[in-house]
Amino acid sequence: MVRKSIFVIIISLCFLFPEDLHSQEVVTDHEIIQFSGVVIKADDLTSVPYTTVRIKNTRKGTISDPNGYFSIVVTKQDTLTFSAIGYKYSEFAVPDTITMKRYSLIHVLNADTIMLEPTVIYPWPTVEEFKKAFVELDIPDDDLEIARKNLAFIEMKERSQNFKMDGSLNYKHYMNQQTDKLYYIGQTQPISLFNPFAWAQFVKAWKEGKFKQNKEN
Repeated sequence: MVRKSIFVIIISLCFLFPEDLHSQEVVTDHEIIQFSGVVIKADDLTSVPYTTVRIKNTRKGTISDPNGYFSIVVTKQDTLTFSAIGYKYSEFAVPDTITMKRYSLIHVLNADTIMLEPTVIYPWPTVEEFKKAFVELDIPDDDLEIARKNLAFIEMKERSQNFKMDGSLNYKHYMNQQTDKLYYIGQTQPISLFNPFAWAQFVKAWKEGKFKQNKEN
């Protein structure tokens, strides 16, 4: 009973889908083939949408849908080309061993790394203005250069203390003394002996050995 039911189902399918059974017949070299497939990525096997699928050396072609699916009519002599932005161009030759009028394919595209030439953007409109600005550029001092200048200033200040006064310095010193006298005229001039700041300077100079150096000189 079961075998009879299966036989009836098969006979019914033959009458319901005669075209599908006819499509499974052997095709010749010039007969058309419904070529369908899906385009996927090589790294994660996800679909590549909107891939251009063309028959080489012809104007016939199609584009894959958002899911990467495509379908096109070809013959055994055709070669399909696949191209998509960000992926390497590839080809697929329709096999001459196809015996059915329908053929399915999963085509893999490899990512393409495009190396662009470096572009440098300058704030100057011409090369001449850039050269002029480069020559006249005032580069601010870094911390090391600032430290060097400070050390040079301190060194010059220490050396100046050992220099003997010339005529102009002696005159300046004398005029300062006269100015001090005029400032305290009519009153008692303060004595540095009771000035704590003067004593501090004296002790500091004595510890640094400045009196010894003056004696040797």
